[in-house]
Amino acid sequence: MATCPECDAEIEVDEFDVDKGDLISCPDCGSNLEVTSTSPLELEPADDDDDDDDDEEEKEDEEDFDGDELEDDEEESGGEDWDE
Repeated sequence: MATCPECDAEIEVDEFDVDKGDLISCPDCGSNLEVTSTSPLELEPADDDDDDDDDEEEKEDEEDFDGDELEDDEEESGGEDWDE
């Protein structure tokens, strides 16, 4: 048994069925929780916002990479010569 850090509800989780870092959801309040310890079983609120920010940053990095790649191709192929 573990206690939800958000609503103090008792959550039935077998410590042998989860590993450190696993995410579970509280059945009472719906909070996403991360297993921070398995013996004793401890839960902390999961940082969902950080994951979303990381995904957005990765997308921006990919867009920048694609743009840079085009610029490099133009330089190598002599893109200025095509305008003549």
